[in-house]
Amino acid sequence: ALRGNLAAQWWDSALAFREQVFAVDAPLHGPPAAGAPRAGQGFRLVHSETLREALQGRGCSREPGGPSLEEVLGTAGMLRESLLPGALAQYVSCLELVNKRLPCGLAQIGVCFHSLPESEQLSRSLRRIGERTTSLLAWFSSPRTAGQWLDYWLRQRLQWWRKFAVGPSNFSSSDFQDEEGRRGFNLHYSFPWGTETIETLKNLGDTELLQMYPGDSSKLLGRDGRKNVIPHVLSVSGNLDRGVLAYLFDSLQLAENPLTKKKNSQRKVLKLHPCLAPLKVALDVGKGPTTELRQVCQGLFNELSENRISVWPGYLETMQVSLEQLYTKYDEMSVLFTVLITDATLENGVVQLRSRDTTMKEMMHISRLKDFLTKYVTSAKNV
Repeated sequence: ALRGNLAAQWWDSALAFREQVFAVDAPLHGPPAAGAPRAGQGFRLVHSETLREALQGRGCSREPGGPSLEEVLGTAGMLRESLLPGALAQYVSCLELVNKRLPCGLAQIGVCFHSLPESEQLSRSLRRIGERTTSLLAWFSSPRTAGQWLDYWLRQRLQWWRKFAVGPSNFSSSDFQDEEGRRGFNLHYSFPWGTETIETLKNLGDTELLQMYPGDSSKLLGRDGRKNVIPHVLSVSGNLDRGVLAYLFDSLQLAENPLTKKKNSQRKVLKLHPCLAPLKVALDVGKGPTTELRQVCQGLFNELSENRISVWPGYLETMQVSLEQLYTKYDEMSVLFTVLITDATLENGVVQLRSRDTTMKEMMHISRLKDFLTKYVTSAKNV
């Protein structure tokens, strides 16, 4: 749920240029790359029976006409290691949608595959692959303005990552040049064990685009004012899995526990940003007739869920715990608000609302709850 919320916020930021950016959904795998060695590098998609037959064929028991290992690997589909090729394949269609006017962009979130590091391999002789959820904005601009756009996206992306953080300074950037002299930036998060890259921005020039469309390059031409130019590709590629981990570390706070008088007593609070928190509210029952209180909770649960406010149905718990233990549990779950339904609710419609961040409790009429929660999350999103 946290990764889903982060992805939703990414889409909102990527599609801010709604007239110029289009969402794409390229397949997880494709045919062998044209011109690549028959059994070259890369992750292949092979049926286990086909692979078994090919491996048996390397011995003495090979059946006549059976496939060789080279043939199997050479014709197998390729698992994607990057979202970029799939996006570039949609460039010409994108160009038509914007009447060939630059700049324009393509956006996608999807799973990519990578080789696990040696420390995570179970055997030195067997290489395992892993997957990561990746975001990509491929931005096509004229060579004249590509440098300015790269700087623009650097500012936008660093501001975006910091927007949801308790400690924004843990997100930073650094510049680099690749072996071909192409300029780019890495965005980092400072984890307890060191700094890791969460997003990479790079000016790829026109090389990848020309390789994707060999031969007739005239269909790649976009309009930059009165000129027709082959655009430069700016790649903004993020690792959402590592981004989720960054926000988990960023939001874990140790605060003084107001519920106890013991010295050095601290409470753990997962202070995820309201837009990222998987659960916005928890519903629980206090003193009063259990059946009637649960009916009220069920009605409120349905109302909030219908308005896309995520709810934890704490009223279904059968094991009784104290309110202090309940609040501690919900703070660690990063639940924004705890709503307590009591016999007072049955009498006058008033519920108790407790905040995760301030630990303050206030009384509110049940009819105001939906609008309050909606406005709270919306205002946090617009900060």
